[in-house]
Amino acid sequence: MRIRVVLVEPLYEGNVGSVARAMKNFGFSDLVLVRPCEIEDFGLAMASHAREVIEGARVVDGLGEAISAANLVVGTTGVRGRTTDRHLRVPSLSPKELAERLQGGRGEVALLLGREDDGLSCEELAACDVVVSIPTSPEYPIMNLSHAAAVLLYELSRVEGGEVELARPENLARLLDHFRAALVESEYHQHKLEKTMLMLKRIFGRARLTDREVQTLRGVVRNLRWGAVHRGGGSEEWCFGAGTEVREDGQDEGEGAAGSDRSGVQE
Repeated sequence: MRIRVVLVEPLYEGNVGSVARAMKNFGFSDLVLVRPCEIEDFGLAMASHAREVIEGARVVDGLGEAISAANLVVGTTGVRGRTTDRHLRVPSLSPKELAERLQGGRGEVALLLGREDDGLSCEELAACDVVVSIPTSPEYPIMNLSHAAAVLLYELSRVEGGEVELARPENLARLLDHFRAALVESEYHQHKLEKTMLMLKRIFGRARLTDREVQTLRGVVRNLRWGAVHRGGGSEEWCFGAGTEVREDGQDEGEGAAGSDRSGVQE
């Protein structure tokens, strides 16, 4: 499992240096900086013997570039939500739980750490597949950036890779597009749509889906959409159409009975 540490608009060079030091402490070296502060002598001094982590860091202008091609995007927050008013942070995993979810997997994980004064924005949290929060005292829950990084990286350093390849991000995006289209077509409550899509994104993130599982789910949703259009819910077999099955890889079989292009459904 490859870990990419992403610092989003860090404000203080000393913290960047300290994060780099924690990364080297636990065997990580891939650092991406999104619109960072200037990193000069003090930042390099705080990095100590991890100067090469900072010197090799990639500096980007936006979050999209920072998380590009990552199989899983993990956001961090010091504010754990307890109600739907904070649905962006519900539910959150502890660092230990995150590490347990990643055991035996293969792929790249982007770990996002936000600004020292304001953390990650709502938009940035919404881009995350999983949210992690370090259990701290409710009297003072917000940790120093580098301290939080050290706790997270300690747990992640204990993850042992395996043969379960995480789904590619483009395939997960297509799956979510299919679910969104199905919800819109079914006249799902408009005011609930975005929260529901975020919930699905988080469910898929915690599920550690493979490409094959994603393709199967896409096939199921595609056939449900086709059945809703062509059979109108009037038969037990409307879900897949007469003579149509979904293979384990999510591809349609028996399409001769229903039409090979599912022309009634827009993807």
